[in-house]
Amino acid sequence: MKHKILMLVTSFSLVLGSCTKLEEKLNGEINPRESAGGGGANVAGLLSGVYTSFRGMYMDQGNLYALSEMSTDALIGPTRGGDWDDNGAWRVIHSHRFTGDNARVRDVFFGLSGVNYSATDMLRFSPTPQQAAEARLLRALAQFWLLDLYNQVPYREPGESAVLPSKVRKGVEALDYIIAEINAIMNDLPAGPVTRSNKNAAKVLLMKCYLNKGAYANRAAPTFDAADMQKIITLADEVMAGPYSFAANYYDNFAPNNGAIGKENIWTQENVGGVSSGGLRSRYHAVLHYNNAPGGWNGFSSLSDFYNKFEASDIRRGAPYNSAPGAKANPGNRVNVGFLIGQQYNLDNDVPLKDRTGAPLVFTPEVKIIEKGTNLEVTGIRAFKVPIDFINADNGNIDNDNPIFRLGDVMLMKAEALLRTNAAGAGLTIVNTLRTNRGATALGSLTLDNMYDERGREMYLECFRRQDMIRFGKFLLPFQEKPDASDPKYLLFPIPNGQLAANPNLDNNGY
Repeated sequence: MKHKILMLVTSFSLVLGSCTKLEEKLNGEINPRESAGGGGANVAGLLSGVYTSFRGMYMDQGNLYALSEMSTDALIGPTRGGDWDDNGAWRVIHSHRFTGDNARVRDVFFGLSGVNYSATDMLRFSPTPQQAAEARLLRALAQFWLLDLYNQVPYREPGESAVLPSKVRKGVEALDYIIAEINAIMNDLPAGPVTRSNKNAAKVLLMKCYLNKGAYANRAAPTFDAADMQKIITLADEVMAGPYSFAANYYDNFAPNNGAIGKENIWTQENVGGVSSGGLRSRYHAVLHYNNAPGGWNGFSSLSDFYNKFEASDIRRGAPYNSAPGAKANPGNRVNVGFLIGQQYNLDNDVPLKDRTGAPLVFTPEVKIIEKGTNLEVTGIRAFKVPIDFINADNGNIDNDNPIFRLGDVMLMKAEALLRTNAAGAGLTIVNTLRTNRGATALGSLTLDNMYDERGREMYLECFRRQDMIRFGKFLLPFQEKPDASDPKYLLFPIPNGQLAANPNLDNNGY
């Protein structure tokens, strides 16, 4: 199947870019005396390499996306007969049965560590203050995700030998370092563009740090310091004063031409249609059926309990999106982005599609983590929010830039901080402003539960669901296709077994 080929290529790439003691050396350590031109390394090229090393971590269906979304109530990777089994790697993420041998768990640790190392190594080559600040913000983001997922952040100083095991910061110590780093580089970061490390991106990452600080201190019972919440509010106000506004359509922020029309995006990863891409096409290929256009891999599904959190009028539940360059005619005005459910249609002529057995292609709300029988191709609501780039659909190098941070997220973080400091009324105003723009009805009050649900509706499939579930105390609870409460050790992912053997400064996170 196509997805198996893609995962083979992805795995090979990650092996080359991984960050064990040996791979760190191969990943980016350059001898300054070997640099061409006698004036040092091509620092701009090294910085470009740091940006590139982060792309697959976010965009591929098997990395941050899988760990952050499939471990939650929003996404499932069912085994469909002989398809999508992959030694159970997807199933155990959703059911909270993963171990240090899981390929997804291993590859994300390697990939993030590789970004962390390459950004540090680049600093040896006398970058300009702005170049150094851009690399350090990318490193801070990689370290933030290592902390969030594994609670352990390996690190080296620029030029430090990769022969000895890296040192490790853990928990709040790691968070304090990340916060200090971001503050130290703030003045050297540019105002834009959104495809580069920039000041407002740094401020949003600081907001993430302060919002999750209590969870990183105690994931089983997070607390929220009023001073930290006030910092979030202040930072949000600074960001919201920037050049951001609601896009004409929610999906403009994710569209092939979102660099021009995605008015809510604060930091994105740039893709160039037909030239280069970080695998973002997997957002729709992994969920669409083989007979959808473009042909999908018939894999991931969303869950009906999560889908039912959306009102019918909420554009975030799904809409006909025909604004992208090269969009299909869609004469039936069918939902073609968001959550796909029910009979599917050819978007050229509105002819009903069939599955490969000749039965109607009708996506059902019901889905099991292991599917058997004759309905393998139709079970599960299919969700994606990246409108298809039909111009570049065949070559895979799509033009959609991948949002890392958006205005909607900033608004909701501010609203949550207000709610957690007994200013629910002000938070409600923010949430209802967002909901009104998205076509949903206003809430009558703001509580922790509907704040949590609103984050799910706005930010689904953007790599924040697991983080939100932990912060709101929901992650260990039973949810659809995970019928039992989870052991608290699953609040963290295990360190890959090979890394434990190579670095005595790492521990196994209770596994």
